[in-house]
Amino acid sequence: MNKILLLGCILLTTLTFGQFKNVILTKPKRATYFYSQVEPSIYINPNNPNEVIAGSVMNDYYYSVDGGETWKSKSIKSRKNGVNGDPCMLIDNKGYYYYFHLSKVKGERLVGGMVCERSKTIKGRFVREGHTIANGKFHDKQWVALNPTNNHIYMTWTQFDVYNSDNPNHFSVILFSKSTDNGMTWSEPEIISKHKGDCKDNDLTAEGAVPTVGPNGEIYVAWARDNKIWFNYSLDEGKTWLDEEIEIASQKMGWVLDIPGIYRCNGLPVTACDISNSKHRGTIYVNWGDQRNGEDNTDIWIKKSTDGGKTWHKAIKVNQDDSKHHQFLSWMTIDQTTGYVYVVYYDRRNHNDTQTDVYLSVSTDGAETFKDFKISETSFKPNKNVFFGDYINISVYNGIVRPIWTSLNGTKISLFTALINFKDL
Repeated sequence: MNKILLLGCILLTTLTFGQFKNVILTKPKRATYFYSQVEPSIYINPNNPNEVIAGSVMNDYYYSVDGGETWKSKSIKSRKNGVNGDPCMLIDNKGYYYYFHLSKVKGERLVGGMVCERSKTIKGRFVREGHTIANGKFHDKQWVALNPTNNHIYMTWTQFDVYNSDNPNHFSVILFSKSTDNGMTWSEPEIISKHKGDCKDNDLTAEGAVPTVGPNGEIYVAWARDNKIWFNYSLDEGKTWLDEEIEIASQKMGWVLDIPGIYRCNGLPVTACDISNSKHRGTIYVNWGDQRNGEDNTDIWIKKSTDGGKTWHKAIKVNQDDSKHHQFLSWMTIDQTTGYVYVVYYDRRNHNDTQTDVYLSVSTDGAETFKDFKISETSFKPNKNVFFGDYINISVYNGIVRPIWTSLNGTKISLFTALINFKDL
């Protein structure tokens, strides 16, 4: 009886905590930054899912040719524009591999604009660069989306007149730029936010612009400012936008979140659109985190529009627990072969302290309902004095799911992915 009980406990533990293999991404040997391996981005090659690329602060690059089982890493450089973090990875339909990052021109952090590095091979020989802007202002948190019909790339980000300024005449705005030549040149950036934010990098600052592409090439983007989620769109590849952004959701207590044990945290939105052939084709989703249920109970939320962003459904809570504990730093994506929605985030539902797990929530019915899965094999306990990064990421293609997250045990930073297939969920 004792042997049977012991075997049952072992099986239960395996099913609960070891159902998805976690793989560590070893940092480059020449990594020069203590907080290397935060703010990761990951991307599965839709033309060859065995190829997966990733990046992390400040200039780490990783690649796998066996679906994420094993990885190689290196540090990248930009002799012309410098590298200053916020990596965003992309693989286009022509076989180019991209690493987008902030610039550091002549030692000045973030004042040179955004940099697009391009490689013809997965090994990351980034020898071609495209630069968006150089106007002396502070630029932050860029993200891109690919139009699969013409291979055009769309980028949005925040521009500060003067970072951390108290001057009421200094503002933050959301910018848009695009490339029609595979990232080599970029259009003159355009302001797409009528309502300006402050420059304090707080709840009144316009931040978190993540673009997405609709079935007919529409460009959708949402961001946070002043305890609200705002939305704008273009139907002509960015030539024209709404005269004024639309308020689509409240974000009670703002996008700056206080999470015990975390250096800093945000609930900035992520925008995605279903361009699959599912019955939810054309649906726009916006995902964010907030503390509407209390400062000790951060939750992850999602809202959708089925009419091109004109009207929006009621916000749905993504995490299905009732623990009144923190869920935070989420990222969302859509499997464009099925239309299924995936959201990855940090989660403390199983703990009464700062011990933290990583969870994945999946919806197969257009974000009407979600199922939660614990995907980290072990918990970690972060250190509030060590920079933890501002986002994690996830890529999904045809049921192949590759999340990426930072683990922080004391002062030890590690980077992980998990080998997940939808059929195993």
